[in-house]
Amino acid sequence: MRKKWFSAVQHTFAALASTTLVTLSLGFNPTLAQDPFRATNPRQIGDNTEAAFRAIFEQGNYQAAANYLNQAEASEPNEPLAYAMRASLAYTLNDDINAFSNYGRRTLDTGRQLINQDPLRGNLYAAVGHFLQGAAALVREGTVRGTPRALSELRQVYSYLDQAEAVAPNDPELNLLRGYMDLMLAVNLPFSSPQDAIDRLVKFAGPRYLADRGLAIGYRDLDQYAQALTYVERALQATPDNPELYYLKAQILAEQGNKQNNPSALKAAVENFDRSLAKKDQLPSSLVKQIERERSRTFQRVSSAS
Repeated sequence: MRKKWFSAVQHTFAALASTTLVTLSLGFNPTLAQDPFRATNPRQIGDNTEAAFRAIFEQGNYQAAANYLNQAEASEPNEPLAYAMRASLAYTLNDDINAFSNYGRRTLDTGRQLINQDPLRGNLYAAVGHFLQGAAALVREGTVRGTPRALSELRQVYSYLDQAEAVAPNDPELNLLRGYMDLMLAVNLPFSSPQDAIDRLVKFAGPRYLADRGLAIGYRDLDQYAQALTYVERALQATPDNPELYYLKAQILAEQGNKQNNPSALKAAVENFDRSLAKKDQLPSSLVKQIERERSRTFQRVSSAS
C-alpha cells in the first residue's frame, strides 16, 4: 500500500528547465503565464509555479522544476500547488521524507488559508495536503503502524474534496486530482469499481494530456492493455518530449508482452525504455535506475524468445 500511495503522489504532483535552453525549448515566457488547468475562469497560480508544472508534466524535467520551485517559494508563497510539487520532488529527487512531510504540511496550511478567497482551490489543496501527510505516515511508520494514520488522513481528503466539488463539480483541476486518487484506490482495493473515476477523467479533467496519462496508468493496472496504449499515445501526441511517457508506454508493452506471450510487444517495450533513457539526465536518479532494471529484464525476455 505504501508504494501505491507514492505512485499516486508522484504521478499526480510529482515530483507533475533548469537552463535557458530548456526554457526556450518549452516556448515558455514567464510574462504570459497561464492557468494550466482551465481555459475559462483561470486562476493566477504564479509564473514560476506554472513553469515548474510544465517542466515536470510536459517535459519530464525534474531538475528544471526544482529550480523554478525554489524561485516560487520566494515569489509565490501562497500558492499551494507549488508546495505540493515541492513535496513530491523532495521525495523523488532526494528521498527526503522530512522535507516531503514539511511541504505536505505547507500545502495543507496554504490550502486552508485560501478557502475564504477561493473555496474551490482552497478545499482542493487542503485535501492534497492531507493526502501527502497520509503518505508520509506510511513511509515513516510502515504499513502496519502507519495505516491507521493514513486512513484518518484519507477521510479528511475526501471531506475537503467533497466541499471543493460542491463549489464547482466540473472543474478540470478538481477532477484531475480526484480522478487520479479515485482510480488509484479503485484498482488496488477489492470490491471497488474504477468506472466512476474513469468517467471523471474522460469527461471533466484537465489538462487533457494529464487526464490521458492517468487513464493509461489505470488501464495498465487493470490489465487492459489496448485501452492503456490508446491513452498513452494520446498523451504522447500532446507532450512528445516527456521521457516518463515513453517509460509508461514501455511498461504497458512489457506487461502485455509477458501476459500475452507477445515477443513483438516486448521488443517495442525495449525501444520505448531506450527512448525514455535517452533523457535520463533530467529524470530522478532513482527513477532512472528503475527504468534500467525494467529494461534489462525485458531485454532478457526478448533474447530468450529469439
